[in-house]
Amino acid sequence: MMTATLIKFEQIGKNYAQQAAVTDFSLNVKRGEIFVLVGASGSGKTTIIRMINGLVKPTTGSIYFDGRKIETYNLRTLRFQIGYVLQQIALFPNMSVAQNVALIPSMKRTDKSKINRLVDQLLTDVNLEPHVYRNRMPDELSGGEKQRVGILRAFAAQPKVVLMDEPFSALDPISRTQLQKLVLTIHRKLRSTIIFVTHDMDEALKLGDRIGVMRSGSLLQVGTPQEIVQHPNDPFVRQLFEKSMSHDVYAVYLNKLDVLGYLQPMPDQYKGPELAQEQTVREAFTAFVSADQLAIRTKDHHLQLLTREKLYQFVSDYRNH
Repeated sequence: MMTATLIKFEQIGKNYAQQAAVTDFSLNVKRGEIFVLVGASGSGKTTIIRMINGLVKPTTGSIYFDGRKIETYNLRTLRFQIGYVLQQIALFPNMSVAQNVALIPSMKRTDKSKINRLVDQLLTDVNLEPHVYRNRMPDELSGGEKQRVGILRAFAAQPKVVLMDEPFSALDPISRTQLQKLVLTIHRKLRSTIIFVTHDMDEALKLGDRIGVMRSGSLLQVGTPQEIVQHPNDPFVRQLFEKSMSHDVYAVYLNKLDVLGYLQPMPDQYKGPELAQEQTVREAFTAFVSADQLAIRTKDHHLQLLTREKLYQFVSDYRNH
């Protein structure tokens, strides 16, 4: 019987030369969720995810992966169950796009014809035409294309968990938004477990089913985006969200209206415009020129209703905050 918890951290501590990097860290990561660890540089986020694949050993406490203590696994067997996407795009420069994507399935001795079909399907899924891209080398790709290939490689063998450590922080805003959407699309399709590390609360709110906020090696709060935003239990958590809000109210992404509670359930009968969560308040006002209500597609692909009155209320609340 499958447990709802895939990864369990139990009172984890990590010291480097008597300096505490992580203190009393306890967390259950649910199977099939996107869990985002957010916090400033040096807060312990990367140390935590490196413990999952055995690169870092905790000083105290225990980590369980799929019901077993990490240290009971053969490291090669464990790491075959984990995908990785890092900020430093680690494509092998002497391997083609197809060879990079197929790396882990090939190491697992998957049938070659099945691998070829898989590579072509994955490339198609991310709008990289197979006949154009499969034989290209990494130095022939843009930064955003390299990161897309890196994401595909991480998911190609359908690992039990994919670890993503600040994967988009070096990219331009357009590429970053595109890749955030890609991660959500792949997650919906495969229902993979993802642990995503970022210093950007806005990114955390867009992607996370649940969010854990870290500071100075401690886990301050864990909750859904709505719980984190509406009920912060620590001044640092509140400040982290407030800093993520644009100074221009019209540039605020519509996902913020979702987590702040301004969206409503959709009526049974609705005919009208639809906007995505990564569109802005400015775009919503433009759509309201010809409509009284808007459907907003949230990250879980559900539709929520935004009324003209609720949008005005948000703008007023924002300016009076």
